[in-house]
Amino acid sequence: MTTKTFIVNDIWLSVARSVPSPNFNDRPASAEVNLLVLHNISLPPEQFGSDCVERFFTNTLDHRLHPFFEQIRGVEVSAHLFIRRDGELIQFVPLNKRAWHAGLSMFRGQENCNDFSIGIELEGYDTCPYTPAQYQCLVETTHQIMAKYPEITTERITGHSDIAPGRKTDPGPAFDWQYYHQLLSHNG
Repeated sequence: MTTKTFIVNDIWLSVARSVPSPNFNDRPASAEVNLLVLHNISLPPEQFGSDCVERFFTNTLDHRLHPFFEQIRGVEVSAHLFIRRDGELIQFVPLNKRAWHAGLSMFRGQENCNDFSIGIELEGYDTCPYTPAQYQCLVETTHQIMAKYPEITTERITGHSDIAPGRKTDPGPAFDWQYYHQLLSHNG
């Protein structure tokens, strides 16, 4: 019997600005990417427009810049993608790798969502409306991801709050799921 070797090239979206994070690892060999998880983040909290999220996801955040940053000193996290308020898309981790975005999590009885999901962070916070540019970028990015990973259907797109209830609240009540799904169906 001949053993075949498969080489998987890392998957970077050409439309995204690449800012490689060291905070990732390989997915389990049996993992099939079939979930998209939406998050929000702003650093400092409720402030936009700085490069602090990029620095946080690349372990280069200067913790002296804001008192809140002391609370996250030493935390190593990432997401595959980050959508800024102006709609700019930044990629930190190849889609085929395991980003560290979901933490302790479960989707439909399956634990460890990082193993089988792609995480997208939106610059924002739970009660702040997201921008039209963010929704447009999110829809375009979602379509690209769904084309690459057909197991991700609209029923397999969820919020961090849904896979880590009681622990996480994002993307929050300000995220308009109905509008997002309407855009997804009309721009497909």
